[in-house]
Amino acid sequence: MTTPTPALHAGLSPIVKALVVIVAAIGFLFDTYELLMFPVIGSDAISELVFHKAFQQLTPPEIGTVQLWSGRMLWIAALAGGACGLIGGWLIDRLGRKTIMVASIFIYSLSPVAAAYSSELWQLILFRCTTFIGVCVELVAAVTWLAELFHEKRTREIVIGWTLAMASLGGILVTEVYTLIVEYLKEHPEGISGFPVTPAAWRYTLLTGLIPGAMILLLLPFVPESFAWRKRKLEGTLKRPSLGELFTPQLRRTTLVTAILSGCGYAAAFGALQMTPLGIVPGLPDLAARSAEVAKADKEAVTPEQKKEVGAMRKALGEDVKARRGNIQRWQEVGGLVGRIILAVLLVFVPSRTLLRLFLVPGIVLLPVTYLFVREQEYTLFAAAIFFCGLLTVAQFSYLSEFLPRVFPVHLRGTGGGFATNVGGRMIGTMAATLNTEFLSKQFAGSPPVQVATAAAVIGGTVYLIAFLASFFLPNPPDESA
Repeated sequence: MTTPTPALHAGLSPIVKALVVIVAAIGFLFDTYELLMFPVIGSDAISELVFHKAFQQLTPPEIGTVQLWSGRMLWIAALAGGACGLIGGWLIDRLGRKTIMVASIFIYSLSPVAAAYSSELWQLILFRCTTFIGVCVELVAAVTWLAELFHEKRTREIVIGWTLAMASLGGILVTEVYTLIVEYLKEHPEGISGFPVTPAAWRYTLLTGLIPGAMILLLLPFVPESFAWRKRKLEGTLKRPSLGELFTPQLRRTTLVTAILSGCGYAAAFGALQMTPLGIVPGLPDLAARSAEVAKADKEAVTPEQKKEVGAMRKALGEDVKARRGNIQRWQEVGGLVGRIILAVLLVFVPSRTLLRLFLVPGIVLLPVTYLFVREQEYTLFAAAIFFCGLLTVAQFSYLSEFLPRVFPVHLRGTGGGFATNVGGRMIGTMAATLNTEFLSKQFAGSPPVQVATAAAVIGGTVYLIAFLASFFLPNPPDESA
């Protein structure tokens, strides 16, 4: 492989460099914003579309159904995103990084808007899938684009590390937006006057998904295509990308190990962390006690006044569950942000495999302890534990995003990154959500939230251990990769 000459980078002025960083940061922020909408809106959306009533009005069997569909939707969307993301990775190498990035941003900006108008569950599933497809393709395209625009090793590590740190702000932002919308609808239950959508927090939150497309697409005309890709394309020396080449003796080990690591990271995120606001929060000790009080009062209510009082209790409990979901999501995402920042700082100083293990080893113990034991303690202690679970898990995503472009040649960077991230992570790793809610949780005793938490402990500890073992087979990247 040849190293691009300095002249190749002469056209990247300070202003253009700043625009590139801004575009990437906004893109990564809203990648996460779009993805993490579902953990905060999912239960409300499913309960309305399936049972035509609010989540707090559901019976325990109906709540179990909502949890089942929550797990199913997480995996269905990720499966669609992974399959199309693999194709998108090939297109990134074939048609260009910036071209495919623009197309993917269009897809993930318009899909949530369409989902906001869903009247049946299949519509929500469909547009959730297309949202996931756009995000899966955009992530690989943007990281590959950055890696090739900033070819010098230290600069590349700083740019990718710190722009990826913005991704965790997306989770915080969507949580805050949802919370604000919930508070607004408490005071204005009629919704926004003249707005053509049924007033519901989950629908309004989905509509905000249009924002990133407008912001990024205004800036994209002012930033260049990848220098390394464009140079080879113009010279006619760019090889045709091939999925089969990933499994040649030279790349097979890299392909498989990075796919395993990506799969383990997504399994921890989907099988444990994203289950926390969706399925575990309603079973936290204080909320579970209040739920039991409401159920007891409901059985004893005879007069209209008593039934009205029970209805008010149930509504108050439902609002508190929504608030707690947002709060725990906030703790998780702040932890993820801190993890990405720590990764960005250490990236320049610590060798690749050692750096990865700094995040893997504590997680082998922390996730099982959090979901088995800390969950039953005071809420503040549980939230702090979730903070650290998010820190350890999300940092791995930044690690792999920076690592992948360095270990695949130019004509395979999109394809190789797409395989590891989308097949290993999105298609296989996210199966942990369905594994939790459909199969593993049912093997344990307790209420549905307790069952899901126990399954999350098993999944989290297991995949962290697998990732730790796989890290010993991770190839060392060259100092420079052309």
